[in-house]
Amino acid sequence: MTSSEGPIERRLHEKIVAEFSPAKYSIVNDSPAHAGHAGAQQAAKGESHFSISIVSESFVGMSRLERNRAVHRLLAEELLGQLHALSLTLQSPDEVEKDA
Repeated sequence: MTSSEGPIERRLHEKIVAEFSPAKYSIVNDSPAHAGHAGAQQAAKGESHFSISIVSESFVGMSRLERNRAVHRLLAEELLGQLHALSLTLQSPDEVEKDA
């Protein structure tokens, strides 16, 4: 985490690490690219659009849909009140090795 992260991004980091113990993850705040977008204007201080990539053992044996549902359940509060858009890339470590 960096000092330039806002409170929503920090909360995303904390929740993802606690829930999925990721081998690797990244959270990118895409909000500046959507500054004129109606949903971005309603969101909290430039934290409305995120791209999240997670590599975790937690995803082994789960379908793509199950993985997305798990992340959506985890971030339900943020999705209901603050996030306008969320892009997810969710993989198990085995899948990353196959893609390499």
